[in-house]
Amino acid sequence: MPGRSVSLAPAAVGARSWRDEAFRSVRRAEQLVRRVGAVDPKLVRNRSHSAGLLYTTRCKPRAGGDTERSSTGGHGAPDTQHDGDGEGSARVSKGAAARTRSAVAPAISTIALPFLREQCGDDSVVAAVGYMRCVRGAEGQLRGLAAKVWLECRKLEREQGHLEKMLRILRKDILVNRKSVEDRTLRPATTETNRDVADNLLDYEKKELTHVKTELEGTLRDTLTQLQTLKQCSMMLLDCANERARVLDLLPRTGSHAARDHCPPAKVPIKPNPLGHYSPDCGQVMKSSDTALKQSRALRDHIRHRVGEAIARQRAAHQTVNEGLVKKIAETITLKQLLTVSSAETRQAINRKQRQLDNVEHNHGRALGPVSRGDLFSRERLNRPIVQVYQRHPDTELPEAMNLVQGTAMLRKGLSTLSGELAQLNGAYQRLVDNLHGKAVAAKVDSAIVRERRREVDQRGMQSLFLQDIN
Repeated sequence: MPGRSVSLAPAAVGARSWRDEAFRSVRRAEQLVRRVGAVDPKLVRNRSHSAGLLYTTRCKPRAGGDTERSSTGGHGAPDTQHDGDGEGSARVSKGAAARTRSAVAPAISTIALPFLREQCGDDSVVAAVGYMRCVRGAEGQLRGLAAKVWLECRKLEREQGHLEKMLRILRKDILVNRKSVEDRTLRPATTETNRDVADNLLDYEKKELTHVKTELEGTLRDTLTQLQTLKQCSMMLLDCANERARVLDLLPRTGSHAARDHCPPAKVPIKPNPLGHYSPDCGQVMKSSDTALKQSRALRDHIRHRVGEAIARQRAAHQTVNEGLVKKIAETITLKQLLTVSSAETRQAINRKQRQLDNVEHNHGRALGPVSRGDLFSRERLNRPIVQVYQRHPDTELPEAMNLVQGTAMLRKGLSTLSGELAQLNGAYQRLVDNLHGKAVAAKVDSAIVRERRREVDQRGMQSLFLQDIN
């Protein structure tokens, strides 16, 4: 079949402004397509194959630290071929190169992706897990503070035990003091019942022990009140922790490897949030618990100071009374020795006076003569022959009878005097013996009181309060 000749159209038929307007419309459309993220991936791959551009999914950082997946891609304008003049071809080539370069910069699509439901679910899971982690941090702080409160409660209970032990010691010392006062009344009433310095020391000890016991009882009441406060704080902390733990059923345990590696505890903010993981109730409970802990530590220091002061005062009063009683015993023994010597000397004087009285009685009896007249010897008679012969002359009276009468009277008077002196000596000796017996009984009673006090007062019990680890 013979060929036909076809006439070709010129290179550019339309007007230049007309073509430029069309190109501008195309560029605006392509820019709009890229801006809204509705680029055809196949077209992008075909057009950007030479540039190595592919459709990619990039991660856009979000405000909460999570990522948002979005589809981006680079594309250029349609690579149309225009049969025109060289200027038009140059314009098309420059426009295509510019569009190719602009396609390299990825764009973020604002249109919902096909996996929107999964993305929303993941975001919800991330938000819930983040909240749970923060709640777990708050719960950990609450339980940690509850453990501190429990430990402080145990320490305060130990201090309470020391305080009660010291009170038992003081009550026992007061009973010992009362028994000492009662035992001192067993001394002889005639010589040893007068009040002395030992009685004043016992009264001072009773007053001191009563005052110390009153102070420690007040401290014990404060301790019991503080223990109740700590227990209430511990219960409130555990209640808040249990309330916070209601959303932690799906999280791993705090001590597990997964929890340590993948779920680090979040830091609890200082400012409470009514709708957050750290509620105002938790903040108020933790604040009150911190205050209770500080008060408990101060109270424990106060208890240790009080117990130490009570031990020192009790020991000083006890030692003072014992020293006073020992001095009284020493004085009593000294007086007892002096009374023993004096009673011995008095007894010797009584014996000497008794011998003298016996001699005077014997002489008085000899001076009186025998009872019966028939028992007189011839030389003893007043009418014996020699006297009768002598009296034959006047004025020859002998003084023998007068002397016998006067001598007998003097002997009778001396006998009465000696009897009175002997009675006085016997009375003095009896008083010395009674006083000596009273001193012996008093020394025995005071010695028994000192032994009883040393046996009843438990020195090791007082010292053991500070030998233990009470910190």
